[in-house]
Amino acid sequence: MWLPHMPNRRILSLWFPRLSAERVLRAERGLMAAPFAIAEDRRGAQVLASLSVEAEAAGLTRGQPLRDARAMCPELVTRLASPRRDAAFLAALRRWAGKFSPWVSEEAPDGLMIDLTGCAHLFGGEAEVMRIAFEDCADHRLSVTAGIADTVGAAWALARYGQGQGRETRSGDDIQMEARATRSRAARRRLVSASARREAGPRDGGVPGRIAPPGGTRAAIAPLPVAALRIDAETRTALARVGLRRIGDLAGQPRAALARRFGVPLINRLDQASGVAPEPVSPARPPYRFAARMTFPEPIGLEADILAALDRLLPALQVKLDAAGRGARRVRLEVFRSDHTSDAFEIGLARPSSNPDRIRPLLAMKTPEIEAGFGIDVIRVTAPVTEPVHAAQHSGHVEAGAGGTTRRDGGSDTALADLIGRLGARVGLDTITRLQPVDTHIPEKTASVLAAAWSEPARDWPAPPVARPVELWSPELVDAPEQPQIPATFRWRGRTFTTAAAQGPERLMPEWWLDMPDWRTGVRDYWRVTTTGGERLWLYYAHGGAKSGGWFCHGSFG
Repeated sequence: MWLPHMPNRRILSLWFPRLSAERVLRAERGLMAAPFAIAEDRRGAQVLASLSVEAEAAGLTRGQPLRDARAMCPELVTRLASPRRDAAFLAALRRWAGKFSPWVSEEAPDGLMIDLTGCAHLFGGEAEVMRIAFEDCADHRLSVTAGIADTVGAAWALARYGQGQGRETRSGDDIQMEARATRSRAARRRLVSASARREAGPRDGGVPGRIAPPGGTRAAIAPLPVAALRIDAETRTALARVGLRRIGDLAGQPRAALARRFGVPLINRLDQASGVAPEPVSPARPPYRFAARMTFPEPIGLEADILAALDRLLPALQVKLDAAGRGARRVRLEVFRSDHTSDAFEIGLARPSSNPDRIRPLLAMKTPEIEAGFGIDVIRVTAPVTEPVHAAQHSGHVEAGAGGTTRRDGGSDTALADLIGRLGARVGLDTITRLQPVDTHIPEKTASVLAAAWSEPARDWPAPPVARPVELWSPELVDAPEQPQIPATFRWRGRTFTTAAAQGPERLMPEWWLDMPDWRTGVRDYWRVTTTGGERLWLYYAHGGAKSGGWFCHGSFG
C-alpha cells in the first residue's frame, strides 16, 4: 500500500527581546534618540524590565534597579510596564505571523511559535521565510531573533541562545545586530556580506538566525547552555555545581540518576527538545465576533426608524449567535451620524439569549437617549459578551405537569429574567441582588448576597433547627452578671429589662477552620428572651476565649 510522504515537522520560533520598550518607542517617536527602558515593580523595588538598543549600549541590563540605572545613565527615559498592552501587541504580532502558517501560538511574554510544516516551500524555503520575517520586523522597528528546528523546544533554544554558538558571529547573529529598531541601522536583511553568505552555507542561506537541518536537532542544541531547556534557575544552578553546563553534557548521563537528583521536569524538557516527547503548537482560537450592521441611503432621525432597523438587525444577529451555540449577555447598540460622530449604548441580560423578543425591549428603552443630530447613517448591533447556551431537554409527563402548574401560578424563570433585565437597563444589573443560602450554622452567615443576573434563585431554602430572629445586628454588649444562667434583669441600650420568659440555651460555635474576630469571645449559648415589656430579644452568653466573654444581644424576633 502506497503512503504519501509526510514532511518532517519544522518549527519557527521568533523572540522579541525588546518587545515592551519598542512597543512604546513605536508610539512615541521622540524617545528613540535617548536611552529608554521599561520599569516594573518587583518585591517593592523598581527594576528595568525591557531596554532599547541605546540603553543596552550605555551598559544597562535587565533586572537592574532603576536607581542604579539612573546613576549610570542620567539621561535615561523610562515608562512603567503595561502587561496588558504588551499582551495585546503580541497578539497583533501573532496575527501578522499567520501569513506564514495558520498554526501560530504566543509564547508569553515576548515570543511566537510557528509550525512551518508543509508551509515553507510556499515562500521559497525556510531561509526565505526567516528573511521575510526579519525584513517585516525591521520595517516596523522591532528587534527579533529566530530559530528553526524539528521541535518546539529546540526552536525556542536556538532563537534565544543559538546566536553565534560554536562559530564566529555573523552578520545578524548577535542580538545587537538583529532587525535594528532604527531605520538607519535596520538595513534590509538581504544585504548580507558575501563572506557571511559563504560561511553560512546551505544551513541558513546567509540570513540571520539559526536553522537546524532536518534530523540534526540534537547536534544543533548540544553546545547550547542548559538554560535553553526552559528549566528553572534552581535546577540550572544545581547542574552547574556538578559541571553540567551544556545540553550536550546531559546526553551521556543516566536518565534515572538525572531524574532522581534534578527532578523529572528536567527529563521532560530534554525529551521535548530532542523530539522524544511531543509538544504541540496550539494556535489561539479566534475571538467570537457577533455583529449586524445596516447602512441607510438617507440619514434617519426618528425613533420609529431606529426601532424598525432593530427589527431587521436583531434576527440577523440571532442567526450568527445560534450558529455558534451562544447567547448574548450584553448587547451594544452603536449609531454613526452623518457628521462623523457616533454614540453607543449597552444593555445586559439576566440570562444569555439570542431571542430578539427579549433583546428588543431592552434596546427600545435606550433609543430615546439617542441624539440623531444631522441624521444617522449607520446602525450597528454587536454582542460583545456571550456565553454558551444549550437546547432544553424534552420533559416527561411529570416535569411537563409541574411546568404547567408553575406557568398557571404566574411563575416563570424567563419572565423573571426579563424583569431583571428591564430593571438592570435602568439601574444597572449589578445593583439587583438576591440571597442564597449558605451551609453554615453561624447566624450572620446563613445567607450570601449575589448579583441576580449571574445567579440562580434558591429552590430549597433549608429551615433552621430553631427559629431565627427577624432582625440581626452586630452583637451589642449587655450589662448583666457574667454567669451562664439567664439574668432576671439586664440593661441594654440604656434601658433596664426584666425577663418574663426564656427558651434555651442553643450552643453555637463557628467552623474550626475559620478565624472570625466576632467569635473570639468563645462558644455562645443563645436564649430567646421575652421581657415584661413585650420585647422578644435574642441574647447569648459568651464563655470567653481570646477575648473576655459575657452577655450580648444579637437580634430581635419583632
